[in-house]
Amino acid sequence: MINGAYIGLGQDDVTAHLKRKLAPLDWTLDMRAVDGAVASHIESQLATRRVVTPCTFVLSVGGNDALGYLNMVQDTAADKSVASVLMGFNEIREGFRRSYTGALDRILAHDQPLIVCTIYNPSYPEADIQVLAETGLSFFNDVIAEEALRRKLPIIDLREVCSMPEAFANPIEPSEFGGDVITDAIISLL
Repeated sequence: MINGAYIGLGQDDVTAHLKRKLAPLDWTLDMRAVDGAVASHIESQLATRRVVTPCTFVLSVGGNDALGYLNMVQDTAADKSVASVLMGFNEIREGFRRSYTGALDRILAHDQPLIVCTIYNPSYPEADIQVLAETGLSFFNDVIAEEALRRKLPIIDLREVCSMPEAFANPIEPSEFGGDVITDAIISLL
């Protein structure tokens, strides 16, 4: 989760918050997140350098996968049946499931603990766009929760962690405060 480009100058991003909070625990941070990355990019992010063990992985992925379908959520064409829309979402959901389970499998192959995060709901000022976004994200978050539960992995529900408007720098990116509460949730599980 990278938010440095979206917060104010001099504010701490997620990485800075984590480094500060991990320092007293004598832990280090190996941040591999890339702005704009999707679940299918996890393999290349893992391959950038050797994974030092022991470690704990924290996986926060899926938001950019969902953003790729924003046009579908905003499509107001009246000629589509509910059934056809749901079938379209099913195809998207199952495609994401394949990418997401591949990411989980690649991380779990390192035989280290893994914490997964759901995708936080955005903070759009327009109520109708907010409802559409939350509904569309539920398909992705269901996959994350199902696959984490199937593997008995701990889950951080970012929908709850980032539930207040001040957690956002813009409708879809965490603010400095958002990064702070997200890293608090991560530290509490570590």
